[in-house]
Amino acid sequence: MNILSPKRSAILTFIRDRIADHGQPPSLADIATAFGFASRSVARKHIQALCEAGYIEVTPNQARGIRLAGGLRRPEVLEIPVLGQVAAGRPIGPDVDIHEQLMLDAHLFSRSPDYLLKVRGDSMLGDGILDGDLVGIKQQAEARDGQIIVARLEGEVTIKRFERVSAQHYRLLPRNPAYAPIDIGPGQDFVIEGVFCGLVRRG
Repeated sequence: MNILSPKRSAILTFIRDRIADHGQPPSLADIATAFGFASRSVARKHIQALCEAGYIEVTPNQARGIRLAGGLRRPEVLEIPVLGQVAAGRPIGPDVDIHEQLMLDAHLFSRSPDYLLKVRGDSMLGDGILDGDLVGIKQQAEARDGQIIVARLEGEVTIKRFERVSAQHYRLLPRNPAYAPIDIGPGQDFVIEGVFCGLVRRG
């Protein structure tokens, strides 16, 4: 399933909310008015793209013929914020700027992520995580041995595999032999921000 642009994500959310609130979908005129389009033909192009991507179905020759995709073809759609890069020293949380919202198929993830982060670097190549990928993160402060985590260490955010060496000694493991493991001892500024639960690779 294609990743939607912010505009088309907003239109899909508008359709979903209108059906939930009013029991019927919006018309093309409603969509054009809500989004400030010059004409219904602009709204029609967006609706056609959503239909081709499998998010909605359209019944021809009906004023309100838009339906959310149903049956076996219907994906469970998640609306997930992209937080982008986090400023040094700031934890990942509701105070972080949201760069965009993406509508994504829930089946891309092992669990429903709370947010997406864009990967910078190639330290996790061995786990199939490439530079530029968007990784889904479930926000939590604990992790099991072997899980891929996003952590904040001395003010910098990184994604690595987690290893608990002892009660107060941890190790962050890259998956690229060009990088060395990172040992973490008592007194260091270390916080687990969340656990990896899937990724999206833009074409």
